[in-house]
Amino acid sequence: MEILDLTLREGEQRPGRDYSVDQKVAVARDLDDLGVPLVQLGFPVGDLDVKAVTERLALDARTVGIARAIPGDVEAAVEAGVDVVDVFAPTSDRQRERLLGATPEEARESIEEACDVARDAGVAVHFSAMDGFRTDPETLNRITADLDAEYVTLADTVGARTPSGVVSTLDELDRDPADLGVHFHDDLGVATANALAAVEWGVEKVDASVGGVGERAGNTSLEQFVAAAVAEPGTPDPGVDLDRLIPTCERVLDRLDESVPESRPLLGSEVFSHESGLHTAAMLDDPATFEPFDPARFGGERHLVFGAASGRGAARGLLARADREVTDERVAALLDVLETEGPMGYEAAVDAARSVE
Repeated sequence: MEILDLTLREGEQRPGRDYSVDQKVAVARDLDDLGVPLVQLGFPVGDLDVKAVTERLALDARTVGIARAIPGDVEAAVEAGVDVVDVFAPTSDRQRERLLGATPEEARESIEEACDVARDAGVAVHFSAMDGFRTDPETLNRITADLDAEYVTLADTVGARTPSGVVSTLDELDRDPADLGVHFHDDLGVATANALAAVEWGVEKVDASVGGVGERAGNTSLEQFVAAAVAEPGTPDPGVDLDRLIPTCERVLDRLDESVPESRPLLGSEVFSHESGLHTAAMLDDPATFEPFDPARFGGERHLVFGAASGRGAARGLLARADREVTDERVAALLDVLETEGPMGYEAAVDAARSVE
C-alpha cells in the first residue's frame, strides 16, 4: 500500500491559505522523514512555487504535480521537476459534459494524449478520475480500463459516497486492484472509513492529508487512516514510521499555522487525556480499559488528570503508586488535596499522595 499525501495542494486550495516556499519545503521533508512515498506539491501550471520547491528538495519520496488533460499543463509539470504527473479529468456525465463538453471517447483521447506527453518526457504518470465514484461503471471502464498509467485513482470529488457504495463501484471495475487508487472528501464524515474499505477491498494507493486538511470538509485524514489500518486485522501495512506519526503530523500543522480541534482524533489535546474518577482509577492499573491503543505506539502521550472529579479508587491507586499504605484516612486526605489543589497531572498527584499524612 502507498499513501499519497495531499496536504500542500489540498490545504492551500482552501480560502485564505497561501503557504510559502519555505513552509512547503519543510512540510515535504517532514512527510519524507515519516516515510510517505508520494508527496503532492501542487498544480504547476498555476503555481510557480512547485518548481521553487522541487529545486530545494532531495527526498526519498516521489514528488507529484497535478495537470489537466491538456499538453501544456503536463509540460508545466514536467518543467517544474516533479517525479510524477497526475493527470486529472472529469469522468461522470455531469462533470464531463459541463466542464469539457466531451463524450467518453473524446475524454479518453485527451487523457491518453496528456499521459503520452509525460511519458515521452520520462516522467511517471498517474490518472485521477474526477467524480469517479459518481461515474457510471461502464463509462468509467471505457475511459480507464487499459489506460497506460501507473495508478488510476477514483475520486469522490464531492464527498458523496459511503463505504458500501465505494465497494460496489470498485466491484464493477475491470482494472487490476494493484493499479488503483482512491481519493475521498469528508463531506459526509466518512472519508477515512471509505479509504479503509477501499484498501480492504484491494486498492493499492490512498490519497490522504495531515489533519484531513482539504477543500470544503477536507480529505481522508492521514493519521486517522494509518491508525485505523494498523488497528484493523488483515489490513495492509500503511508503510510509514508509526513511532513518528503523531509528532510529525503535529509539526506539519504547526508549520502551516493550522489549528487542531481539542477533540480531533490522535492530534487533539484532549484525546489522550482522562480526568473522570472511574477512568483514571481504572487506567492506573490497566490503561487499555479506556483506550483503543497505547498512544505511544504512534508517538503520542497519555495524560491522566486528577482533581475534584477523582474518586476513592483513583486516590487508592495514587497512594499505591507512591508506596504508601492505603488507609481510609489517607484516601480522604488525598481527595481533599486533589479537590483544593487540582486539577493536576499524574506526577504531581503521586507527589501529593506521598505528602499526605
